[in-house]
Amino acid sequence: MREAGLAKKTSKKSCEKPKGAYRRLLKYVLPYWWAFGLGVLGSIIFSGVDAAVARFVKPLLDLGFVQRNPQFLKTLPFIIAGLFLARGIASFVARYFMARVGRDVVKTLRNQMFNHLLCLPASYYDQATSGQLLSKILYNVDQVAEACTNAVTTSVQSVALIIGLLIVMLSINWHLTILYFLVAPLIAVVIRVTSKRMRRVSGKVQNYLGDVTHIAEETIEGYKVVKIFGGQTYEANKFSEVNQQNRNQSLKIIFTQSLSTIVVMLIGAMVLAATILLVTTTTSRTFGLTAGGFAAMIGAMLSIFKPMRDFTNVNNIIQQGLAGADSVFALLDSPIENDRGTKILANVRGQIDYVNVNFKYASQTKNALNNISFSVAPGKMVALVGRSGGGKSTIVSLLPRFYDVLDGSIKIDGHDIMDVSLASLRDNISIVSQHITLFNDTIAHNIAYGNLDKVSRADIEAAAEAANAMEFISKFPLGLDTVVGENGVLLSGGQRQRLAIARAILKDSPILILDEATSALDADSILVLNEGQIVESGAHKVLLAADGYYAKLYRMQFVKHE
Repeated sequence: MREAGLAKKTSKKSCEKPKGAYRRLLKYVLPYWWAFGLGVLGSIIFSGVDAAVARFVKPLLDLGFVQRNPQFLKTLPFIIAGLFLARGIASFVARYFMARVGRDVVKTLRNQMFNHLLCLPASYYDQATSGQLLSKILYNVDQVAEACTNAVTTSVQSVALIIGLLIVMLSINWHLTILYFLVAPLIAVVIRVTSKRMRRVSGKVQNYLGDVTHIAEETIEGYKVVKIFGGQTYEANKFSEVNQQNRNQSLKIIFTQSLSTIVVMLIGAMVLAATILLVTTTTSRTFGLTAGGFAAMIGAMLSIFKPMRDFTNVNNIIQQGLAGADSVFALLDSPIENDRGTKILANVRGQIDYVNVNFKYASQTKNALNNISFSVAPGKMVALVGRSGGGKSTIVSLLPRFYDVLDGSIKIDGHDIMDVSLASLRDNISIVSQHITLFNDTIAHNIAYGNLDKVSRADIEAAAEAANAMEFISKFPLGLDTVVGENGVLLSGGQRQRLAIARAILKDSPILILDEATSALDADSILVLNEGQIVESGAHKVLLAADGYYAKLYRMQFVKHE
């Protein structure tokens, strides 16, 4: 019930309708408002000091070099030292606290995404590759954090410095400063045009990066197949193609960033050129400029270029972050498993009934199962036999509700599994698959997976003994504490299967699903499937004697190899 409650809570939060990507992103910053506030304050002070330094040029020249004011010259070293000390402290506060907020946002988003992934249905994993999902968690989240924090830091510093420098320029001569206000709409148009392109291209970069990650991961995991079947050239070409696409889209981002920066700089340069032209072609009295005032005015105009360029680049970062946010929130908004059941299975005997079950995968137009009905009595073994694609795995996947039936019902001890909580349902089922899943952990932890806090070391050893696994475990120097490697790569296929059986034995569930090709011979009853339907059923000898579909499969599978 605790797991089910967590799933419902996650669903409510993850399915919340977004009110705008950036506004939704900023909600992740709110819990760290104090650090964010310190970062913003530091950014404002940092830019304020830079503006003050630009303004200080006027008295520096007029009083220090032209008039040689002794009092001013005595205080000059302290003024300079104080300004740069304040600038250094403000820079540290801005960078550290914004970085702290960014890392906290990354941590929160990654935790939410990972927890949400644990609650998503099998159908979601069928449509998404592991590489794409990893790209979202690793790359896209970092871009989102950049938009939330570093972009905000640079934005605040840039805007504050632009405002500060404009104030400095206004205080010196408002006639010349007004030129900057006249070109502001042009800069806004440039930013708006580049924003749309950056958002679109950034989304493509993230998609191609997901493909790059997917192909690389797939090749690394399947390196034996690649080598034995000579797939190196094919995989290299496939990787090169998506890598080239990622490179092309990345260059489009750089091109857009560079072009927008150049345009903004050219606009600023024209204003500067016009200012110098006006000052140099008229008398200084026309604008009331002293030598220091002229130097301060030109210095402020030159200084304003950098925050203008930075602000343009920040917009690009924000657009990349928003493209990443679209991907992240699409995952977080994906509906989780249907866990509306409230019943708790207790004292399960193990009676299983499939009643007129139909099922179709979302990606297919044809039913995978048609009118499947059968029963399994407590303590009995029923084998599912048929060609690949006949529906065996689908029937098995419906029992723990990895997928939900389209029509009909599945019951355990008379209870429709749709009315049972997922946690309770799966707590009563164990699976030993042909495709064994082991984690890069110790043998003991793999056997006790999901039950580490409930079982003792003696329980683990007993399960390993029952699965005939201790005979090879005891040969390892570390015994049960031996790390098996990624997916048990350091073990043989038979050893991995024994550990999977030991895991099922330790769980001691009343229902055991055993995916073993030869188990049909020991089964109490055999169900023969073909194209999603049960075509035969009965005991092994009876089906052989009937000389039907099962007998044909049996001869193909076993007699040929005798």
